[in-house]
Amino acid sequence: MNKKFLLFYMLLAFSGSAVHAQKSWTLDACVAYALEHNLQLNNLNYATESNRESYRQSYRNLLPSVSAGSNYSILYGRSIDPNTNAVVNSDFFSNNYNLGANLDIFNGFQKLNSITASKLLYHAAKEDAENEKYLLAFRVMTGFYNVMYYQEQIKIAKGQFEISSGNIKLVKKEIDLGVKAGSDLYEAQSVLEGDKLALIQAENNYKTARLSLMQEMNLESAEDFSIDTSAEVLMTGQSEKSDLVTDSIYREALDFIPTIKSGEYRLGAAKSEVAKSRGKLFPSLTFFTGYSTGYYETNVNDIGNIIPFRDQIRDNASKYVGLSLSVPVFEAWSRRSAVKQQKIALLEAKNNLDIRKQELNKLIRQLVQDYTAGMAEYEQTQQNVLAQSMAFEIAQKKYSKGMISILELNQVKNAFAKAQNENLQVMSKLKVQEKTIDFYRGLPVFNINTNN
Repeated sequence: MNKKFLLFYMLLAFSGSAVHAQKSWTLDACVAYALEHNLQLNNLNYATESNRESYRQSYRNLLPSVSAGSNYSILYGRSIDPNTNAVVNSDFFSNNYNLGANLDIFNGFQKLNSITASKLLYHAAKEDAENEKYLLAFRVMTGFYNVMYYQEQIKIAKGQFEISSGNIKLVKKEIDLGVKAGSDLYEAQSVLEGDKLALIQAENNYKTARLSLMQEMNLESAEDFSIDTSAEVLMTGQSEKSDLVTDSIYREALDFIPTIKSGEYRLGAAKSEVAKSRGKLFPSLTFFTGYSTGYYETNVNDIGNIIPFRDQIRDNASKYVGLSLSVPVFEAWSRRSAVKQQKIALLEAKNNLDIRKQELNKLIRQLVQDYTAGMAEYEQTQQNVLAQSMAFEIAQKKYSKGMISILELNQVKNAFAKAQNENLQVMSKLKVQEKTIDFYRGLPVFNINTNN
């Protein structure tokens, strides 16, 4: 094995292929497309808009309520004249109009607390939608790196297949020279077929990962779909993340993680709901005013003619203005029960926020631990790849000189392939963990527009 091949492999790991199809997708492009075409995210956006409208309506509820009405009646037989309240025995009709308005002057600050609660719930809904965006972005990112992983695995499998093909030619040549036995050819062919199967499996795994990524993006038929990994560079040293402090990352994450912000908003809304329910225990004072008039067929002048419509509307007009005071005395303790229920909801909201913080802390601690352990594995697998590469190169030379059997050569070859795959797997995990840690540190991992 040429040392240049090893260097080539180490430099190209996760740097992407130089050959692209008609359209290559970067990670940002994949995430952007997924965010635009995800149907579940649309539902959250609709929920956010609904909460936004509820918030706007809470302000409109401060406005006076105005109502207007009209009726047209025809009375038959013995009835009451609505104009004079006298009993009449003739058929007639009447036409009434009214306009009224009322305005809450004081209701225990229920409407103000409702505004605060609806505002906080609106912000909580925005954070929920934001959280779903990030969850989707992480799923797409994981799918993206899975495709990268299997692309590199195909390269390793091809390298092993090419080595086995070369060994077949070497064995045939040495059999012709009488140096090797015919059984070596069968063993070499067996290894070649095994490497061919491994290559087919790697290609199938790549296709499966590619399909999973497309489905996560909600991308329909795209036979030429391929990813662009030119911007994805794997970190090459531990120094970049050597200053990881779990508590520091956790404190930073508390300031912007959508699930935490949503929980804080919902806790604030629950407090406002408690204040709102308490407002129902206070008296309420309402200002009201109105105007009414009507036209009556029984309303006649001195000579017995029905007074014209315009004159009746003017002369029959009445106006009123007043204040209404309502004092809650006893309603089977329903109002106090409502206050208790809202207090329980407040405790539940606080507990839910504590649960989210606890889960976030656990997640970050586990992530940092896995990353630190992964870096140690990464360093070791790199050394292992180098050692196995040199061992395989020596084994190839020994085999060509007849110092070892083909079985021993294949054992070394398989160990080299295993070392390559282990190194690749560790790099794949580290790539996702690195991005995830950067996210919790508040670094720009995804090109996502926030609603803040």
